[in-house]
Amino acid sequence: MNRFLISLFAVPSLLTLIQSCAVNFSSKDASVQAQQTHQMNHNSGEHSSAHHHQSSTHSHSNHSSESASLTKAQLTKPAEIAVNKPQTFLIEIQDKTGKTITDFETFQEKLMHLIVVSEDLDVFQHLHPEYDGDGLFKVEITFPKPGSYTLVTDYKPIGISEQVSVLNAELPGVQLTSSLKIDKNMSQILEDTQVTLTSSQPVLKSDQEVTLKFNLKDAKTNQPINDLKPYLGEQGHLVIFKQSNPLTKADYIHAHALKNTPPDEVHFMTNFPEPGTYKVWGQFNRNGKIITASFWVTVS
Repeated sequence: MNRFLISLFAVPSLLTLIQSCAVNFSSKDASVQAQQTHQMNHNSGEHSSAHHHQSSTHSHSNHSSESASLTKAQLTKPAEIAVNKPQTFLIEIQDKTGKTITDFETFQEKLMHLIVVSEDLDVFQHLHPEYDGDGLFKVEITFPKPGSYTLVTDYKPIGISEQVSVLNAELPGVQLTSSLKIDKNMSQILEDTQVTLTSSQPVLKSDQEVTLKFNLKDAKTNQPINDLKPYLGEQGHLVIFKQSNPLTKADYIHAHALKNTPPDEVHFMTNFPEPGTYKVWGQFNRNGKIITASFWVTVS
């Protein structure tokens, strides 16, 4: 591990990124196996990673407790984690024996993807930790408010299937008590872009493949946009979390855009494994500016 980076922290400690169980940043350091096989199957550019599901189009491994753990990830944190302050976190990747993994494959143009969401699903961040060598990644995270956060890390060591790690972080401070507000509006305006969400099914049902369709128009002219650019190598990316407390790996879905769609539309094929309330985030690149649209959906 890079000793210079570690010296940045007053009281460095190690936490293991674990899946499907909560870890409090203020708890004592622990090291446990954290990974299970995460196999994604690309078919003609179509990619979806809804967990606990297999279909004729996409293949996904089941992340049960019996699945073999291939890697583990350890987190080094600052001595104190402050709200609204950018702070650097270090993530070290090891195999299940504790040996550092140093070689990684690029997928979706990055070596690692990190999704950060708050427990109420109000905060969403899609970050890309930088590789510092010797199995060590570093990332700067700003937590905008106190409370519980879920961090989902995707990375792919060479010769190993894509790995997913989940960490639940508790940020100190007084939380405002307010009831969760679920906006059922399926259209929103984000600066100069209007985004509307529809689906291939009038009623979303669990354990059935569905195509989610994002339509993008210019907010001023109400005309279809023609300046959509690739984002991380694709027309867009979709992240979905099931409303749950605590959030676990089973609540997480990550899908990628289908090809050959109209220039003002981005489609995603996915599957909701269980009934419930989900929040979806669609991310698009409009002429160099990343647009993140979010919607609540109900699955029966």
